[in-house]
Amino acid sequence: MTEHRTAELQFYLTTDSPCPYLPNRTERKVFTHLGGRRAGEMHDLLSLHGFRRSQNIVYKPACVGCTACQSARVVIDEFEPNARQRRILRKNADLVTQDVFPAATREQYRLFRKYLNHRHAGGGMSDMSAFDYEYMIEDTPVHTVVVEYRKRSLDADNLNPLMAVALIDVLPDGLSMVYSFFDPDAHKRSLGAFMIMDQIARAKAAGLPHLYLGYWVKNSPKMAYKSEYKPLEVLTDADRWIPLED
Repeated sequence: MTEHRTAELQFYLTTDSPCPYLPNRTERKVFTHLGGRRAGEMHDLLSLHGFRRSQNIVYKPACVGCTACQSARVVIDEFEPNARQRRILRKNADLVTQDVFPAATREQYRLFRKYLNHRHAGGGMSDMSAFDYEYMIEDTPVHTVVVEYRKRSLDADNLNPLMAVALIDVLPDGLSMVYSFFDPDAHKRSLGAFMIMDQIARAKAAGLPHLYLGYWVKNSPKMAYKSEYKPLEVLTDADRWIPLED
């Protein structure tokens, strides 16, 4: 691991590991730790330059000879849902949302395990314990909220079962989707797409210009869905945000 120093932060490089997006390639990341009274300020600045947060670490791809991963964000004021997305919104009109403090619950973890077992068995997160999940949700030095999605209940004293969860960072210029998961048995609802559109709506209501979606990778089937949220901007090698061309 190589260390890079700046006046404010210490940056490190991971060793090479198999790329999760493109075959026969390796990846490595540059990362630093967030903490102290300036954590939020540094997180905001680094997000503008393509970094993503995981717990108290922010990271960015730093692969040798490859720049396929591009940070992506939706331009909120110009987004208009297409026909498929409008159908998804109608399918999920019976869901209600609740913003909760980022504290892990047993109900969340049960849904998280079910999601991983059905959608990402054998993946990098598949062996996460309840303790690991707690760290993912609670170990944040910045402004973070958890959004829970449930069916609307006619009984105000009872909560319907949890259907989806989104972990969201709040930035000065937008919202950042850190991680989301949902009930795989409800696949006909397209809950992943619904949560993105719900966060777009939330950003618009708050007067925020962007929704950050993580990295878009050309020629990666795993990342193709992000280009459906138009207009989408990506960060270039020259550190400029430009529209993603079809």
